[in-house]
Amino acid sequence: MKPLSSSAPISLVLADVDGTLVTHDKVLTERAKDAVRRVRERGIRFAITSGRPPRGMKMVNDALHLDTPIAGFNGGVFTQPDGTVISSRILAREAVEKAIEIMRRHQLTAWLYTPDEWYIPDAAGPHVARETWTVKFDAKVQPDFTPFLDQAVKIVGVSDDLAAVAAGEAECREVLRSSVSAARSQPYYLDVTHPEATKGGVVAYLSHLFQIPAEQIATLGDMPNDVLMFEKSGLSIAMGNASAEVQAQANFVTASYEEEGFAKAIDQFILKT
Repeated sequence: MKPLSSSAPISLVLADVDGTLVTHDKVLTERAKDAVRRVRERGIRFAITSGRPPRGMKMVNDALHLDTPIAGFNGGVFTQPDGTVISSRILAREAVEKAIEIMRRHQLTAWLYTPDEWYIPDAAGPHVARETWTVKFDAKVQPDFTPFLDQAVKIVGVSDDLAAVAAGEAECREVLRSSVSAARSQPYYLDVTHPEATKGGVVAYLSHLFQIPAEQIATLGDMPNDVLMFEKSGLSIAMGNASAEVQAQANFVTASYEEEGFAKAIDQFILKT
């Protein structure tokens, strides 16, 4: 773990959703909801960010009644809690084409997201059913992504060959460099977004919006793409289900998402009850 370098009071908590705020079965527990309520009663703002599309976080927003922008696609699209789009970061067409080429070379199935829709080549493809259940809306089957290459906010490479996903991530970073942000949001998902669409960018956005210094922002997450927000915040907490690599980049480690790790982290490190 990294030593805590700031003793500033926390004014905003930013949490990842899957693997952090909700359980494996995508349940937002009563204890987690109560933790968010108590954070807000303390006068601390609460916000969420995810690789999910903003509309895929509706169930979380409905339960928590958020009053902060929702950062979908790892910061690729910001919306108001009512779904109104604040801003979108569209990928360059050349970067989209190259990312899809790299994914296919590593035998990853490519998905394409625009600000409003989710496109897949095959309804029976890997993780489609699970993702549909998670985000609560259907993808559109489109074998040819050409009509949407100028509208993409995120490309996802999907495979249960986890080594292939990691290799695809490494090649995207090497080949595309500063033209994209490439990071795994799950071991089987490689997310490619605009270079400014990172969870670190979400910290910067919220810091500017609410005029809260970054050292007064706490972040919670479990995956490699969450490390980017750990690096930008004053206090970072990794989940117990995170890899050793991710845990090493945080100031503290809490219990897993199946053991109320989120709520425990709020109590221990934010509210200090």
